[in-house]
Amino acid sequence: MSTLLEKQIKVNRIVTTNVEQARAIEDPVRAKIVELLYRQAMSADQIATALKKSGHKKALTTIRHHIEILKESNLIEIVKIEESRGAITKFYGTSTKLLDFQTPDDFESKYSKIIDNTSTKIEKILKGLTPKTSTTKGKKSEEYSQYLVMEIMNRAMTNVFENSGK
Repeated sequence: MSTLLEKQIKVNRIVTTNVEQARAIEDPVRAKIVELLYRQAMSADQIATALKKSGHKKALTTIRHHIEILKESNLIEIVKIEESRGAITKFYGTSTKLLDFQTPDDFESKYSKIIDNTSTKIEKILKGLTPKTSTTKGKKSEEYSQYLVMEIMNRAMTNVFENSGK
């Protein structure tokens, strides 16, 4: 047998999630719900109305089903409960920001230098952090160390993104 194509692939993106969360946001409606709840707490009725405005017309029972899946995966949670005339209304919110965008065709050529330069600087910082997180020997320690570094980067990036508009 002869090889017709073979190429090395360089890892340049890491997505941190677990299987349950990945399954929860694979549905476009659930991803949209997480996006809606990032900035504002909403009830199921308010979510249904906002989804209709964005082109996702779903029954309220379907919305509640999606909410339940997102709650079980810890992507959203109940942030407020109100009682009015004997009825209970739950409001949901999230601290998870989904970045959903399309890059232009010239993205790589336009930004490759700044990405490479900045990546080198960040790598130096991360290499200094990694040994400090390894407390036990073995593969699990290495995975935990990588997760910890990703969490530090994730929170730092979130702070920068959130405060850039202020």
